[in-house]
Amino acid sequence: MAILVTGGAGFIGSNFVLDWLKQTDELVLNVDQLTYAGNLENLAELKDDVRHYFTKGDIADSHLIGLLLSENRPRAVLNFAAESHVDRSIHGPEDFIRTNVLGTFHLLETVRNYWQNLPVSAVKEKITGVCQEEFRFLHISTDEVYGSLTKNEAAFTETHRYEPNSPYSASKAASDHLVRAWHQTYGLPVLTTNCSNNYGPYQFPEKLIPLMIVNALAGKPLPVYGDGQQIRDWLYVKDHCSAIRRVLEAGKIGEVYNIGGWNEKPNLDIVHAICALLDEFRARPDNRSYREQITYVTDRPGHDRRYAIDAHKIERELNWKPTETFETGIRKTVQWYLERPDWISNIISGNYREWIKTQYTLI
Repeated sequence: MAILVTGGAGFIGSNFVLDWLKQTDELVLNVDQLTYAGNLENLAELKDDVRHYFTKGDIADSHLIGLLLSENRPRAVLNFAAESHVDRSIHGPEDFIRTNVLGTFHLLETVRNYWQNLPVSAVKEKITGVCQEEFRFLHISTDEVYGSLTKNEAAFTETHRYEPNSPYSASKAASDHLVRAWHQTYGLPVLTTNCSNNYGPYQFPEKLIPLMIVNALAGKPLPVYGDGQQIRDWLYVKDHCSAIRRVLEAGKIGEVYNIGGWNEKPNLDIVHAICALLDEFRARPDNRSYREQITYVTDRPGHDRRYAIDAHKIERELNWKPTETFETGIRKTVQWYLERPDWISNIISGNYREWIKTQYTLI
């Protein structure tokens, strides 16, 4: 048996592939376009693993995806592929519409064609391979589609109205609606997950946590937007991967599951926690705190004030909840980056992506 994973060289996708293959021998067909944040070095330990088949490609390439599906007959498609950084979506929204909306549309159509040509039932058809009844399309999305919360509002549930405020979140909201429509209209057996802010190994250093770690070690300013009181729910990426496995295993077709870490924290508190851990693990030569490098910068346009995930449904219906607290997860994360200077260097150098030369220090 096999599964097809799109975006499997990115941050969450690569963590999922690595964790999946630690627990099963099922073949993983990994498709990634390797745009700037797709990094095959994330998957280096799988270089000679026959259970992992990597293909460089676009989810909008119906011919390529169709061949992978027809030749390998996977029992599930997990769609991690997405452009995912709010700041970049503000300055260049077209890529987000192309990948997150049009790419998802083409992927859904290719998968629908594959699924409709599968045997309806393994029992009825007396087959041992994949069939329509067993197939699943799992779409990985974000809590940002729900918009922003005030300080005292209840956390996002699966029935919360969509109110995206950035080009990124609008493109993900559109992709979510497409997935739902392909289930309602064509019967495609879909599942959707909306997660809170992920952090952990292999995260590209444009995001808050790895950016703070890398800049701190380099003696650069630690840029904090506005007053730093924007609140996010933080989810350790390995917990997210375990939740996705559980949804794939037992989720009800057509349902949405919110995945959160129950860790609401203001951005400034996150930066302070990182500084404290760096003070402990790798003190500055002058023995002064990394906090002195914090610099407040102009807030970005349309910056959502608070996200918070209500993850009761997945706990109640699928018996899943995170295993990491923020304190344990951030400690593991800081240690991971400290132990991998070569991985960081390969990303921020011009040898990795020319884009980094002009954009990295501005993010």
